Amino acid sequence: MPFSAGSLDFLFENMLNDSKTWYNDHKEDYRQLVTEPFAKLIDDLTGAMLEIDGKFVCNPKKISRLYRDARYAKGKSIFRDYVWYSFCRPYEGHKTLPEFYFSISPRGFDYGCGYYAASSDTMDSIRNLIISDDKSFKAALKAYKDQDVFELYGELYKRNHYPDESEEKQNWLNRRSMGISCESKDFDLLFSDRLAEKIAEDFTAIAPIYKFFLYAEECVTKIGK
Repeated sequence: MPFSAGSLDFLFENMLNDSKTWYNDHKEDYRQLVTEPFAKLIDDLTGAMLEIDGKFVCNPKKISRLYRDARYAKGKSIFRDYVWYSFCRPYEGHKTLPEFYFSISPRGFDYGCGYYAASSDTMDSIRNLIISDDKSFKAALKAYKDQDVFELYGELYKRNHYPDESEEKQNWLNRRSMGISCESKDFDLLFSDRLAEKIAEDFTAIAPIYKFFLYAEECVTKIGK
């Protein structure tokens, strides 16, 4: 079954109560309203994701935990009001790897491709490919310009570090980390059977951007040898 208003209501109420007792009393609601629809979405996306990268881990059991480690909560609530899943290769010694992700919360859903926090080596490699007009970046840039769903994300430097490059390249070069994302409040889509088809279509369209990031990681590995 797809996500529902009840899925989002549960996430909100669980964080509002912020209680392991409340959570334990409502575990069956969590399973029916959140984890089962999420697992179904992952299963429905698996074919398309493995077409993009046959090394992706597609395992519904790896949906994010709903709660933070209390030792590191630092004044935040223990329970989050959002859950996510990332399609990513096994790290196998890599500091960072690009990933596709999908997340839901009471505010809607977001999805995209990129890094949570790319390493400095990765960002240096990405910038080198951009500046040199590598064909992988050209393909990524074309894919980005050909769509209107996703926007670039990543904290920008306060000062322009690349004034001699084009404005288009500067938008990529001056970021501390990088990715593209879409935040949506289209609840009709979120609660429908069309969700997986739409996400798969959008992820396939931006696959060249993922492959650009992945090639940058491969360049880091070669440099390190």
